[in-house]
Amino acid sequence: MAEYKLTLVAREATGKKVKSLRESGMIPSVVYGGEAPVLAASEYVATEKVLNLAGYHSPIDLDLAGKAQLAIVKNVAIDPVSRKIVNIEFQAVSKDAVVEATTPIVIVNFDESEASKIYHFAMTQAIEEIDVKAKPADLPSELTIDAAGLKSIDDKLTIGDLKLPKGVELADKELEAEQVVASLYDPAAEAEKREAEAAEPSVDAADVPSDNGSKPEGETA
Repeated sequence: MAEYKLTLVAREATGKKVKSLRESGMIPSVVYGGEAPVLAASEYVATEKVLNLAGYHSPIDLDLAGKAQLAIVKNVAIDPVSRKIVNIEFQAVSKDAVVEATTPIVIVNFDESEASKIYHFAMTQAIEEIDVKAKPADLPSELTIDAAGLKSIDDKLTIGDLKLPKGVELADKELEAEQVVASLYDPAAEAEKREAEAAEPSVDAADVPSDNGSKPEGETA
């Protein structure tokens, strides 16, 4: 049984009729994975709460018109202006089947590293999430990388530093263990560089000699 639960009701509204469904406080959704996609809807506040907790990586127990169905979120459509959820795509899964899910990468203990405490370096994270494969019950809510050992400005965190729980593997077999997840930079050095660039004199057009076609004195065409 999944940690998160959501009740869906079957819907017939499609196309322009979905607008009135949203105005009534419901979110339209589609459940894929069965013999045919199932059109459904759920109450906005309850749905938003579950999505914030489960995200794209945790299984959800759907009550679909009285029928239990385990699923994961595959896509959430957001209105670009209101930032409200306008549609959700669920993927029905079996508790014994291996599925793919997108999982966030969380870097921990950077504040305890020499890079942070002694040298005051900062970190930039290049990869913030990654696709993994596991049975629904084994899907992690996040993957962590311990940054406590970082010292030099050249130190990096890579795919190989990810801590994969038992039963979980990376979905992309082509990923190199050396691929960089996060690297360090020196904020003080970056600030000095920007100040130096700002202090460089700019070239004014009035200071640049122009070729107006005139000949040197004493020279004729």
